Amino acid sequence: MENIIFRRLNPNEYEDLIELWSIANLPFKPNGRDTEENIIKQLKVANNAFIVAECSDNIIGVVIASHNGRKGWINRLAVHPGYRKKGVASNLIKKAEEFLQEQGIKIFAALVEDWNFQSQNLFEKNNYDEFKGIHYFTKRLDKEI
Repeated sequence: MENIIFRRLNPNEYEDLIELWSIANLPFKPNGRDTEENIIKQLKVANNAFIVAECSDNIIGVVIASHNGRKGWINRLAVHPGYRKKGVASNLIKKAEEFLQEQGIKIFAALVEDWNFQSQNLFEKNNYDEFKGIHYFTKRLDKEI
């Protein structure tokens, strides 16, 4: 693997984050929860960590780790297509888990859509067990959030 460093996202890197999500075909809500203002607010919350993989001064991967004090969540995992199958995603998961463990969290979870077999395989490869007994419900006050 090339010289890749893992670090926290800086607030001034919002455009780089959005560009990566776009290149990686990760859906996002630029007029809702993923506005620059909202992302900057999230960066300041102690139970959130936006962790990026950087190579040659370019952000090539990102993951958001967050928790509610009981369970940790691994969200918004994306890797630039040119860096896939090189261990970047697995290392981002590891860094997210390390952050959560530092916060005292011992349960990690990820929601993966049923069509996303690549992500399902990635989490299985990283020792996550699929739990089929849950139906996910959501209530959104605005379709953009």
